[in-house]
Amino acid sequence: MSSSKVIHAFYNDDEVVLEAVKTVKAANHHIEEVFCPFPVHGLDKAMGLAPTRMAITSFMYGITGLSVAIWLTYYTMIADWPQDIGGKPSFSWAENMPAFVPIMFELTVFFAAHLMVITFYMRSRIWPFKKAENPDPRTTDDHFLMEIEVHDNEEELISLLNETGALEINIVDKH
Repeated sequence: MSSSKVIHAFYNDDEVVLEAVKTVKAANHHIEEVFCPFPVHGLDKAMGLAPTRMAITSFMYGITGLSVAIWLTYYTMIADWPQDIGGKPSFSWAENMPAFVPIMFELTVFFAAHLMVITFYMRSRIWPFKKAENPDPRTTDDHFLMEIEVHDNEEELISLLNETGALEINIVDKH
């Protein structure tokens, strides 16, 4: 199994790393990953990442929650145990629907929120007891790290990264 070399360029400002990513991409270099201590607005677009489809899944989870709420209110209040509450007879779900709106709203939000968390963890491969994959612990505190794969162009990349304001540049073997 061969290992490849990567360059780790460290930055200490989110705006500087964002401009550095734009500069490196403009020079036609492929950025493997950028590790940040907090989300940087616009970094995904600067890196050229495809838009996420998480909003679609959230909508589908919300529709599922709404469907469960409609079924639950129909089954419990109309079919299984109809009750005359406050003079309102339970002959049809449609007549009583305004009373069920809070339940429908809450279950829609509940399903969307909880299933989105599970989907995010699965999509990000963040499992319980999983070892962290960040290459340097400083990226969880106050530094940003840009990882670029080297293809016999070390000197060119190092000079480019120095121009972008990198604080530290290391060449490491990626396994």
